[in-house]
Formats: sequence, C-alpha cells, structure tokens
Amino acid sequence: MNAVALRAGLARGWIEFKQTWTNLDDVVGQVVFVLLFLGTLFFMRNATLPGTSFSLGAATVPGVLGAGVVFQGLTGAAGYLAVDREDGTLLRAKATPNGMLGYLVGKTTALSLAQLTSVVAVLVPCLFAFSALAPDGVWSYLHLLGVLVLGMVATMPIGAALGSLANSARSIGLITLPVMGLGAISGIFYPITALPVWVQDIAQVFPMYWLGLGMRSALLPDGAVVVEIGQSWRPLATLAVLLAWSVLGFALAPVLLRRMARREAGSSVAERRQKAMQRVG
Repeated sequence: MNAVALRAGLARGWIEFKQTWTNLDDVVGQVVFVLLFLGTLFFMRNATLPGTSFSLGAATVPGVLGAGVVFQGLTGAAGYLAVDREDGTLLRAKATPNGMLGYLVGKTTALSLAQLTSVVAVLVPCLFAFSALAPDGVWSYLHLLGVLVLGMVATMPIGAALGSLANSARSIGLITLPVMGLGAISGIFYPITALPVWVQDIAQVFPMYWLGLGMRSALLPDGAVVVEIGQSWRPLATLAVLLAWSVLGFALAPVLLRRMARREAGSSVAERRQKAMQRVG
C-alpha cells in the first residue's frame, strides 16, 4: 500500500470526521439518533426478559448498538459513494495519482470514527442507567471492541459494493428499507426466539443478528443467554458468519469499485448534474 496515499487518506478521514461536528445538520442528526434510542430503552426499563428477572431495556442495549453498526456500515458507506459519485468527487480522486486509494482510506476512517462515536454516545448513558451491563469489567469492553471491529469489517465493504451499484444518492433508500426490515426480525428489541422459526432462519443469514448476539455476549451476564437460540452465545458461529460476510465484501467491493471508477468521466458527471437540475426545476 502506498504510504503517501495512506497518510493522506487518514488525514482526510480525520478532517471529514471533524467536519461532521461543525455542521449543524449532522450534529442534530446524531443527537436525535441517540435520543430516540435512549428514549426507547428508557420506556423498556421496567419490562423483563421472558422467564427471567433481567431488564429488557438492558438486554436491548447490545442489539441497538449492533443494529447501528450494521445500518451505518451499509447505508453510510453506500451513501458516501453515491453522493461523491454524483457530485464529481470520485472523478477528481480518479484523476489524482493514488487518489482512489486515498479516497477509500479516508472514507473508511471517517465512517469508522463515526461508528465508534455513536457506540460510545449510546453506551455510556446506558452504563449508568443499567448496572447489569458489562459485568466482567475490562474484559467486557475488550470483547465488545473485538465484536465491533469485526462488525465494521463485515459490513463496510458490503456497503461500498452496494454504493458502487447505486445510480444516484436517491437510490440509497433501496438499501435502507431492507436494512430496517432486518432490524425488525433480528432480535434487536425483543428476543428472536419469540419469532417463528422460519423468520429466525432468515435473520441468521445476515450479519445484523450475529453482531447483536456478539455484543450481547460481551455486555450481558451469563443468565441472559436463556432467551437466545439454543440458550448459547454461539461465539464460533458468530465469528464464522461475520468472517464470511467480510470475505464476501472484500471479494466484491474491489471488483465493483474498479468497474465504477473506470466508468466515471466528466460527461457522466455532467449528465447526472443536468438531470438533478431538471428535477429541481
């Protein structure tokens, strides 16, 4: 990997991340996202997991964190690419020596930092609200960090691959809706074992369920495992599925991104801008 492009990409990612905290719209979006989840968890605080005395609100925290990682990894990466393709940023990166490498490093850095910030913003208040979280102290946090990194690796390349296929930023909704549907069946707000078996089978194909399961194994006490499939955290299966999605993403993303870059030209950017102006007009 070119060291100059790597340093430039890391610097670019850090600058883009900082810019999100100087833009009012971005800050409001982050705050609203966190408050919505915290509000939902607050109203669930007095409910308990079926068959246990453990707080349903506390049990939901890891699933919420996992869903956020998947959502940002898929739609965030896809959205970045679609917008930058439409406004000509990708074309300028393509015209610069090692520009595409620096661009991808920068976007990965910015998105990773944004995901870490979101996790911390949700987790820290929940640690005060639910004393049962992270029962193993430092090990719980290290376990959580490992699952988080694996989750980002499993989702961001897939998001980049999907973004390279998008015709415009408006088509990202076609990615957002299925991801939200997965959230409904992946045991985020209620144990997945309460759902029909065939729905459980579908959810277990995708990374959202496994990322939530991995985070629950990191943050919840052993007693909470009774509501999981097979009453087990299934660490080996979690690792295998997330690694499989990582391999799939790293196999698809470079091929699709190279194809997208080859097709980028000044005429295609101008054509997209003209269509956008016609829609506005």
